[in-house]
Amino acid sequence: MNEDGEKFDVIVLGGGAAGLSAALWCDDLKLSCLLLEKESELGGQLLRVYNPIENHLGTAARDGRELRDIFLRQTDNRRFIKRLTTEVIAVNVEKITAETSDGARFAARAMIVATGVRRRSLGIEGEDYFRGRGIIESGKKDAAAVKNKTVLVVGGGDAALENALILADEAKKVYIAHRRAEFRGREEFSDKIAGHPKIEPLTETVVERISGDQKVEKVELKNRRTNEALTLNADAVLIRIGVAPNTEFLHGKLALDDNGYIKINGSGETSQTKIYAAGDVVNPLAPTVSTAVGSGAAAVKAIAAALRLSAHK
Repeated sequence: MNEDGEKFDVIVLGGGAAGLSAALWCDDLKLSCLLLEKESELGGQLLRVYNPIENHLGTAARDGRELRDIFLRQTDNRRFIKRLTTEVIAVNVEKITAETSDGARFAARAMIVATGVRRRSLGIEGEDYFRGRGIIESGKKDAAAVKNKTVLVVGGGDAALENALILADEAKKVYIAHRRAEFRGREEFSDKIAGHPKIEPLTETVVERISGDQKVEKVELKNRRTNEALTLNADAVLIRIGVAPNTEFLHGKLALDDNGYIKINGSGETSQTKIYAAGDVVNPLAPTVSTAVGSGAAAVKAIAAALRLSAHK
């Protein structure tokens, strides 16, 4: 509920590009809006993009944070309520309510789920302990930290290959461990890696353990085809094995695909009436800033039309 006890028109879950776009459009269409974000600042995945963004039509930025700042300047004077460090732990899709970790409950006439995605983890021993102690976040961000050091990149898609090439500019040696026999990344990346003097692919190989004292020192791997064990002396590890949608709290409540992404119709509506979804959480094939911004706007437009229709019944 809002301060006078009335329902919000729209609750937006998530403060990334899709959520910010939805909040802006709620103001444009005179819909009261509450935006809930579990982190301490808005931006979502934009805050973890360290490369230049040059393909969002009309706006270029040196990295995701700069683009986020542009979005915030545009939404600062818009009329919507935002609550940061507010994690949604449960939703009632029939009553359209959201319950947060601090015990608050909010109600609305419609809801937009824009909770985005997170990077997948390996789920192995040492992964959590060495995060920030040798497990690095980005090739672009951490290239200087691996100067003349040995790095292991885990993954076989575009992100893994591109980061390996970036790291190779500074590192002494870069290994790429990929569980399949062939990389899945674009040819422009795989062609550069083939024959690169500082990059060594380790295909059909999985990581089993990361170890060291106060920082990463060794990584234990296994070849999936031969079962041969291999221990690498490594100073840093970068994990790029894809992303997973933040939809665990929606299991059994909305229709999800096999990978946990929310199923929507052409208007952005989910399997539950008046519950919409937007951004990366619905779009595994094209998780871009442009699609996130557009889907957030489209969901609000659909909600506005639906609320007008119900008001005239």
